[in-house]
Amino acid sequence: MASLTKNSIKIPETIEVRIEGDKVSAKGPKGELSLHSHPAVVVTQETGLVIVQRAHEKAAKAFVGLTRALIANMVKGVSEGFMKKLELEGVGYRVALTGSKLVMQLGFSHPVEFEAPEGIIFQVEKNAITVSGIDKALVGQTAANIRKIKKPEPYKGKGIRYTGEIIRRKEGKRAGTA
Repeated sequence: MASLTKNSIKIPETIEVRIEGDKVSAKGPKGELSLHSHPAVVVTQETGLVIVQRAHEKAAKAFVGLTRALIANMVKGVSEGFMKKLELEGVGYRVALTGSKLVMQLGFSHPVEFEAPEGIIFQVEKNAITVSGIDKALVGQTAANIRKIKKPEPYKGKGIRYTGEIIRRKEGKRAGTA
């Protein structure tokens, strides 16, 4: 019984979860998400709970944990949403929001434009970018793609970083004593 409680997800009253065969969908105030579960996993629903179990005894236990985490993220996403914050660090580094596009000045000879994928919302305050949406994987991947445009460099720390990220700094060259 302990594995049943460990692999169960409590569903808030504002969220509606439907299970049709191997398709699990969650609908809430922020939107709707769906997922196809692995054949080695059985997903069932009881009052206020979604239970994830192995279909066969020899099936991999990892798929149970993965499916449980994905469904829990779906439920949290349609009720609260997810958010990642990025900061621009460097002299002359700026970001502006035009429509659903980020226009960034990052020390290149041209401005860099980044279009928001469907389901992602950008917010800009000074030199901080907030990426938000209901799909945790899409929010994280979008933030990683923005960071990849200009990663923080180790000597001066210039670039795009996550809020709170610590960049290991290197010591620069020293003038030799002759």
